[in-house]
Amino acid sequence: MSAPPESPGAGARDELGAHVSVAGGVQTAPRRAAEIGAANLQLFTKQPNRWAEPRIDDETAAAFKAACAEHGIAVAGAHDSYLINLSSPDRRLWRMSQRSFESELRRCARLGLDFLVTHPGNATDGDIEEGLARNARGVTESLEAVEGPTRVLLELTAGAGTTVGASFENLRSILDRIPESERGRVGICFDTCHAYSAGYDLVGDYDGVWEAFDSVLGLERLGLIHVNDSQHPFDSRKDRHEEIGRGSLGESPFRRLMRDARLRHVPKILETPKGEDGADADIRNLARLRGYRERSR
Repeated sequence: MSAPPESPGAGARDELGAHVSVAGGVQTAPRRAAEIGAANLQLFTKQPNRWAEPRIDDETAAAFKAACAEHGIAVAGAHDSYLINLSSPDRRLWRMSQRSFESELRRCARLGLDFLVTHPGNATDGDIEEGLARNARGVTESLEAVEGPTRVLLELTAGAGTTVGASFENLRSILDRIPESERGRVGICFDTCHAYSAGYDLVGDYDGVWEAFDSVLGLERLGLIHVNDSQHPFDSRKDRHEEIGRGSLGESPFRRLMRDARLRHVPKILETPKGEDGADADIRNLARLRGYRERSR
């Protein structure tokens, strides 16, 4: 693995981070983030392709929090299971999804995580409005059942098939259906790959995209940015991530993103392909992003 910045994590006291492995237990994630020179991280609290719901015991929670302190982790969060579909019209699948999401939120609370990213899901019956309503109900039930510091972040999707959440208006609709008593615990995760694939032209109209976001959702709702290039063209409705500056978005929107004072405080997490390079790919992409901020246009 390539050497991280001097003093792992130091020199990286910025808003950048990556999704890191939890092989060996969640308590190993902070060290992995530090090794790539990141103070922010995202992880899975369980195997994302299984329904099994492990519990976080006191020892594991304490070890994770100690590791965060040791390695100077500023922001830590999770992404929920790929199986969860809170927009499903199938009652059994919806209830399984709600219980799984509640378990996700409970593990996050035990670990003291800052955020839990969730995909709004699929309205497989084609009724998007009902799908949005079902999603809001699932998020609400889970928040009402679990107290804690973790903020639920609704992720903008690429819009394939019957996917909901591929527009700012969709996400606003979910937010508006969540009771005010819980709405303050919900925000937005903006994925650059998803946005471009969904028809938000970060290449040709960067400012217009963020003006629309602010108008519909409010920049104060933005809790996280997934920083990913795309293997597919604009408005493709396809979700396939690529290394920064190596896909259809190219370097320009990421250079602007890194220099955008409005977004400087927002945590930015890589979900770019690691391939055979593993952590070296994250080090390379983080360096590229930091270079965009440092170099003149």
